[in-house]
Amino acid sequence: MSDMTLARPTPVMPTGPVLTASALEAGYNGVACVREFDLALEPGSVLALLGPNGAGKSTVLMTMAGLLPRLGGEVTINGVSLKSGNPRDAAKNGLVLVPDDRALFPGMTTAENLQAARRKAGPQPRDMLDLFPALEQRWNVNAGNLSGGEQQMLAVARGLMRQPKVLMIDELSMGLAPVVVEAVLPAVRTIADDHGAAVILVEQHVHLALEIADHAMVLVHGQVAVQGRADELAGDLTTLEAAYLGASREGEQ
Repeated sequence: MSDMTLARPTPVMPTGPVLTASALEAGYNGVACVREFDLALEPGSVLALLGPNGAGKSTVLMTMAGLLPRLGGEVTINGVSLKSGNPRDAAKNGLVLVPDDRALFPGMTTAENLQAARRKAGPQPRDMLDLFPALEQRWNVNAGNLSGGEQQMLAVARGLMRQPKVLMIDELSMGLAPVVVEAVLPAVRTIADDHGAAVILVEQHVHLALEIADHAMVLVHGQVAVQGRADELAGDLTTLEAAYLGASREGEQ
């Protein structure tokens, strides 16, 4: 596994939560599938947002990012209330979503994808090689010709180019072999530790996610069924299994 440590000073973390969600309701066509979702996320922390398929995890991320209008509640970045259904406002205030489809420009090279995301006075594309050195060999290759793991590295790196206060990554491991996931996941921890960004990670590899997260939530049928410190939940398999299996059993009735 490559060394994921960036040679840069540890950032000074502001006090208080950088991201909050209060009584958030989210869904489609005016029908809520996520209800009473509350969150307070500190800078430099990683939250693993877990749960079975259809639990509402992606819906929560897209709603906080402004891609879906809120049906209720409030979302704030550093105390500033974000406009509902306004992705530009979310991005302007420092909230960046890496979607599950990666949203790369397939006809542009790795370097061009990163340059397209660069903000004025922000990091240079080659700065991302400290985090993902494997991309150097693919620098001038079109994103559409990269492997799944390389595409995911590029998608995360492109999100980081925008200097997020909050980076949300939806289904990091989708379509990837477990060995590739093990190589990519440590970068999430580095982003939080070395860049000071708060990270929300939606991930189906539960045990791998809990290894690099500070906190975890299990979302079931649109509501938080379990939450707590990641290390404590990792040692309490009974609670985790009850949340997942309970959702399955209800669906079988």
